[in-house]
Amino acid sequence: MKYVFIINPKAGSGQAERAVRTAVENLAEKELCEFHITERQGEAVTFVKEYCRTHAGETIRFIACGGDGTVNEVCNGAAGMENVSVTCYPCGSGNDFVKAFGGAEKFLNIEALIKAPERKIDLLRVGDRYSMNVVNFGFDTTVARTINEERAKTGHGNKNAYTKGVVKALLTAMKNSFTVRADGEVLNPEGKALLCTLANGQYVGGSFCCAPRSVPDDGLIEVCIIRPISRIRFVRILDTYTKGKHLDDPKMQDIIIYRQAKTVEVTAPEGFAYSLDGEIIFDSHFKVEIAPGILNFAVPE
Repeated sequence: MKYVFIINPKAGSGQAERAVRTAVENLAEKELCEFHITERQGEAVTFVKEYCRTHAGETIRFIACGGDGTVNEVCNGAAGMENVSVTCYPCGSGNDFVKAFGGAEKFLNIEALIKAPERKIDLLRVGDRYSMNVVNFGFDTTVARTINEERAKTGHGNKNAYTKGVVKALLTAMKNSFTVRADGEVLNPEGKALLCTLANGQYVGGSFCCAPRSVPDDGLIEVCIIRPISRIRFVRILDTYTKGKHLDDPKMQDIIIYRQAKTVEVTAPEGFAYSLDGEIIFDSHFKVEIAPGILNFAVPE
């Protein structure tokens, strides 16, 4: 097996490459390891696809070294490749996806990543793109846009940027216009909501457990809509939502719409934006479908 480390040079406060190379030097498999340092957003997708093309028939494991953005790109390049597996060395500012598999600490041993068994997991397909974690919109899109603005200014996003985004959204995004259909059922016929999450993973924003029942290999999208609420009530329920208790809390059932589905269709006014694993995309009509078992993902034991 070839082991290809795809490294975001900005991850780990700029120290990720050094840490990974040092760890690989101590591996028996070091002669089988290669390194690729990304130079711009989106490059990892192209690199992975091209590498798979030129190494057709070989067994390859890509190790995404960075945050959720790096993992997303590697997953998009490797999806559907039977001879390819992906895993993650989570050293970015956001490492939400691996929390569905036990958390970042489990993935920080390079030797364990090399030897980790792989399992087939689902991805969310949106047009010609894949999301491995969460597609969300409404309140969350305002938050994500704020995080991206902070990242553009400072070179990284963090929990403070997420908190800043929440404050901005409280002022501007408490009642959003969109309609969601899950497997053909209209979930919010009034066409309004605070937010909606379509999840394959469990967490967003570093610590918010938006989809506590999500299982990344069950062939289902976790759909959760929260109806428009007052700012006072938002503050009251925030802790419950953060801890992932919102689906079972009796005090929230009047504002929660929850389903599991295979296909979700969203319609909204022109200029509507949604977040795909943190990337902002503008589209007023889009469909999210489950792509079952499309990726081989290696999880350390």
